[in-house]
Amino acid sequence: MGTIVSFHAHPDDESIGTAGTLARAAAAGHRVVLVFATRGELGEPVPGVLEPGEQLPVRRSAECYASAAAIGAKRVEFLGYTDSGMMGEPSNAAPYCFWQADVEHAARRLALILDEEEPDILTVYDDNGGYGHPDHIQVHRVGTRAAELAAVPVVAQHTINRDWMIRGMRGMAESGEMPEGWQPPSFDEPTFGKPEAEITHRVDAVDFVDQKRASMRAHASQMSPEHFLLAMPDPVFALGMGTEFYIIDPVPSPAAAPELFEELFTPLR
Repeated sequence: MGTIVSFHAHPDDESIGTAGTLARAAAAGHRVVLVFATRGELGEPVPGVLEPGEQLPVRRSAECYASAAAIGAKRVEFLGYTDSGMMGEPSNAAPYCFWQADVEHAARRLALILDEEEPDILTVYDDNGGYGHPDHIQVHRVGTRAAELAAVPVVAQHTINRDWMIRGMRGMAESGEMPEGWQPPSFDEPTFGKPEAEITHRVDAVDFVDQKRASMRAHASQMSPEHFLLAMPDPVFALGMGTEFYIIDPVPSPAAAPELFEELFTPLR
């Protein structure tokens, strides 16, 4: 049995980004652990979803455990920082937000968990945090340093394959397969994801899209049934969300690569 620790900025990030990878690992009998830097205090709750007096971070914390159950994760931890909000907002300067955390100190917090779990793989985000969110960028910085401190063999930077998404949406539109009335978001912003040339590996998670959707639905305070991801028709969801992409640098040598790495990750080239 191998172990994969997946480090995220906020509740629901694990669902959108790595849930397919994690569900595939769990289904094969491997240990999956989720770690969140914050409890997503600055999320925008779905109107009417919170009970009177219910606090959003408490609700979002509970949703992490429901998501973990959907994925098959066995442990959930929080590092204790607060949500920094979107880049450029005044909340970025809050003294206890993740964006303001000392990278070395935060990495040592995470490394304590890594030392306990001795994972084969740690997932973080790419250096731009997928789309430029400060907490996501900090996950990259803190996670890569923690992996050094705990000597994790493989650090897999989850990213969005911008070219893949653009090709898929254009192909469906040109072939007339785009569902009537469904308007996809724009995927061609230069700050969104990474070009395919920079991506090294993929994980085929098409067989686990049901678990991925269940993980998303667990975060009901943030994702209503009308959320564009949950509203995707099944074929579109499988196309867009059934393959997860990573940058792994350095790539472990065949002799040093953990079995879990070989089992999950397929080189793009």
